[in-house]
Amino acid sequence: MKICNYPYVVQNEILHNMEYSELFMLSFVSKNTKKFIKLSQKKRFKSISSIRYDHEKFGASLVYIPINWDIILEMVNCENWENLMEEIKDANGGYHNFQLNVTGKILRFQMCYSSGHPIVCVDNRDKESIMESIHSYFLDFFGNSMQYYWREKDYADYFFPKLPDVSFCIDLHLSRHFSELEKLETFFSASPVFKWIRLNAEMTWKRFNPESKFYQAESLELYQLRPNFPATLRHFKGRQAIFKCAEWENSQYLIEFVNRWKSGDAFQKMEYLKFKLLNGEFPENRILNEIGAKYIDETEQPPKHVVPKVYDWRHCFTESNTDPITSHAYVVRQPDNRVASILIEEKTFSFGVWDKTEEEFLKLMD
Repeated sequence: MKICNYPYVVQNEILHNMEYSELFMLSFVSKNTKKFIKLSQKKRFKSISSIRYDHEKFGASLVYIPINWDIILEMVNCENWENLMEEIKDANGGYHNFQLNVTGKILRFQMCYSSGHPIVCVDNRDKESIMESIHSYFLDFFGNSMQYYWREKDYADYFFPKLPDVSFCIDLHLSRHFSELEKLETFFSASPVFKWIRLNAEMTWKRFNPESKFYQAESLELYQLRPNFPATLRHFKGRQAIFKCAEWENSQYLIEFVNRWKSGDAFQKMEYLKFKLLNGEFPENRILNEIGAKYIDETEQPPKHVVPKVYDWRHCFTESNTDPITSHAYVVRQPDNRVASILIEEKTFSFGVWDKTEEEFLKLMD
């Protein structure tokens, strides 16, 4: 199973010093080479928490490991292939074009001399099957315990391949002149349910259809100057949500949210909710009174609520948690006696659900 004539230990050292993109390309040499890389680099591969596909207009333009931003593969539209070769030739004095069999499909490759990572030609007419082949190879190479994320950037020109074990995410910015709500709604209708949506909107839009997949995202981050929270909060079906806005005048919607959670009529999946105001403040006493808050004795130190984030676009190479909630105030859900901690500060409302009954929760102070 030797890659070269060096001893086994030396081979291991050589592989360990290689970039991930180099290991990926070397794995195509033979089945034995691929097997040797997987076995010898098993510990190294375990340190990788996720692999990301970043999708551009012509396809998944980059595949990389966020832990050190090591690009494994770059994908280029076939229409731009010849131009790309010319650019590389002019900049680096030559290029090398070759073909490889990737899980039964012949793909055209090229090495980018300036960056050192491989480039594959993606035919738009066949890009779904190309992505399936590449992803199947990754699944075999890195395993299905790896987190795979597909990150969209554009609702106007999107592509959702049917890939197993892949979570879809999107980061959108809508200007104050945005006027394509129907197109955006069509985008969400055609999409799978997103793992994570981050939406920065400089305007207030008409509400989505209540059954929109926008509300079904596992994690939602919404930033608005003038908020449209009532509809979003009322219909949200996911696990975690962070809302930030310049100001919000009506706290009744927060009271409605907590009381619906307490009754068990809605938000059964909710783990964490945070509202952040840039201006103004929340009427703490009024909210706590109207949601029927209970209180831990002031002499007791309340437990700290944290849960792992569904996805963190800023720290996607490490596991991260929600902001801690430490509060004497809490509410209880009627059907199952589950507890949620409530923390209201001047500009922030935080809500964290415990996987504990009230009795179990109070024992945390013993």
